[in-house]
Amino acid sequence: MQQLVYFLQKYKYFLYFLFLEITAVVLIINNYSFHKSKVISSANLISGGILNKVNNINKYFHLNTENTLLAKENIILKNKIEQLSKIIDSNKITVVVDSLKYNQKYIYKAGKIISNNYNFSYNFMTIDKGKNDNISNEMAVINSKGIIGITEDVTSRYSRVQSILNKNSKINARLKNSHHFGTLEWNGNNVNIVQLSDIPRQAVLKVGDTVITGGKSSIFPEGLNIGTIASIPEKASAINTIDVKLFNDMTNIGNINIVINFHKSEINELNKKNE
Repeated sequence: MQQLVYFLQKYKYFLYFLFLEITAVVLIINNYSFHKSKVISSANLISGGILNKVNNINKYFHLNTENTLLAKENIILKNKIEQLSKIIDSNKITVVVDSLKYNQKYIYKAGKIISNNYNFSYNFMTIDKGKNDNISNEMAVINSKGIIGITEDVTSRYSRVQSILNKNSKINARLKNSHHFGTLEWNGNNVNIVQLSDIPRQAVLKVGDTVITGGKSSIFPEGLNIGTIASIPEKASAINTIDVKLFNDMTNIGNINIVINFHKSEINELNKKNE
């Protein structure tokens, strides 16, 4: 304490001068919009640079996981190419690449998540693809493990995605081993568990069975992985709700794909006529 008092006594004039300088700078910034905008711009530039560095460091430590995912995707693609090549050889089918001309329904755009919320009841993500990449609202966002969310707001270069960990999220899903459908929702409790509701009484439910997208909307293609049944009600009711453990770790997602459905407008127009 004595040392502190001695320090203050020794440098009191310098500290007083420093206090006045800081006060003057604060007053200038608060009262002149030009100076204020310059300070804010500089602060954003510095914080953006720091966040970018931190993001790059995090990516470095997750390279092994990302490489494993890419290797799995390559194996899946190679198997599909092998299957298709046999079909093509046996039936002498002509391979085409123009998706619009030859009525291809979906294409996939690669992207990355640059921010991800999962600690709230209504969680969102930001991805590095937007209108410049032909991305619009209500497009599915997925990765090799399963579904992630749906685009909600789109700018020229970025999109906000409503995560499946959002209490407003409602996605058509079904059991893989049957055609019993339900609605995939989240109760806001566990980031690894979502709920599949409105499952009929007659559906055969077994812990460990896979849940996939149902294909009843124009957003998600049918058959995309979601997760496995984690628990089922002890007593079956007319409408059951089951817990589904997600294949994705929603706290650790990097590379994603955005699904573009060429038939979306046509399907939506028909649905409007039926309303």
